[in-house]
Amino acid sequence: MKKAKSLLPLPIFQSEADEAKFWLTHDSTDYIDWNQAIHMEFPNLKPSTKSITLRLPVNLLNRIKKIANKKDVPYQSLMKVFLDEKSKEGMLTTA
Repeated sequence: MKKAKSLLPLPIFQSEADEAKFWLTHDSTDYIDWNQAIHMEFPNLKPSTKSITLRLPVNLLNRIKKIANKKDVPYQSLMKVFLDEKSKEGMLTTA
């Protein structure tokens, strides 16, 4: 049986910037037992987004806009749903 690692005490930080600098140069496993961590969910956090430029054939874009119009949703939102669904499918099929 493995002996439990003794953890170092967490320092008290004067600011978030000080804490960020500290964690850039220190390993969290020296301070935190991640095996004891509790899984948390934050359902109200909005995920970060990044704007991209995507060139699509006009006929493809028109088909997407028609589908979006029938569903009464913005076409960009529908494209995000399509991409999310397909990327998840791909994750299931790749090993």
